[in-house]
Parts: sequence; C-alpha cells; structure tokens
Amino acid sequence: MTKSWLKESIETVLWAAALAIILRTFILQAFWIPSGSMIPTLEIGDRVLVLKIWYSLPSHEVERGDIIVFKYPVDPRRDFIKRVIGLPGDKVEMKNGSVYINGNELFETYVKNTDTYNMAEITVPEGNYFCLGDNRPNSEDGRFWGFVPKDFVRGPALFRYWPLSRVGFIE
Repeated sequence: MTKSWLKESIETVLWAAALAIILRTFILQAFWIPSGSMIPTLEIGDRVLVLKIWYSLPSHEVERGDIIVFKYPVDPRRDFIKRVIGLPGDKVEMKNGSVYINGNELFETYVKNTDTYNMAEITVPEGNYFCLGDNRPNSEDGRFWGFVPKDFVRGPALFRYWPLSRVGFIE
C-alpha cells in the first residue's frame, strides 16, 4: 500500500523539523551580533555560526584568543560573544589598557580601539575563563562582570555568513 501524498508530506516536514531542532540544540547555531564590542573583528549586524559541539570533541579545548559565544553570567538567558583572554589558573592584569598574562604582556593585533583601563591582578578560577571584547572602550566584558563558567560556553564563533561582503572564517 502506498502512502498518500498528504501523509508523506507531513512525515517529511516532521523529520525536517526534528533534524533542525537537533542541529540547533547540539551542533550548530546562528547568532546575530547586536553591538560594537567586538569591532573590528565582528561588526554590528554580522551573523556568525557557532559550532556548539566543538569543545566536547577530543583535543578541542578552549584556547586563549578563541572568540566564544556564552551565556551572560549576570543574566544566563542572554548570549554574549567575546574573546577568551584568561584561562583557568592564569593571572590577568591590565595596565594602561595593555593586558598582562602571568606577568607577560599579551600582544593583541585584533585590538584597534584601546583605552587606558587599569585592573589589579586577578587569578582565573578553575573551570572559568576571563573574556574581553576587542573594542575595549565600548565593551561590557569580564572587567565588569567577572568570569565565564565553562558550562556557560556555547561554542566558538567560527564562520561569518553575513554580510556577504564579509563571508568567511573568523580569525
């Protein structure tokens, strides 16, 4: 007996919806950049893909310099995107806008807009990360709300798919 056209169409739509939900929940999700906190790396209105499964794969750990999407520690219902600066156990300090990790100045070619911010040395607790925006004078980041717990990390932003003039992998 053959399926009716209607029954087959409904089954196809339901399978497609289930697959989309699984993909979005566990593997890949699109995010929109609403602010200028990551300029020049990411601009207002950019759309990026985040590989949510990345850090659960063997040999894929969060590294300094990764751009990650995470649940905002102050309000976990919101998502933020920032660059990982401090890893667990790191001592992070800022002097006149320059970042120091374990006493050594961090060379940050991605920061074009600097400020003169000073921050006393802090130690990143185990299971946490310290994140900053690339546009330091215009970024609400770890300097103001602290650390990102490891279980709040959604994944790395790897690919920009909009606008078309800026399509490509994120450096």
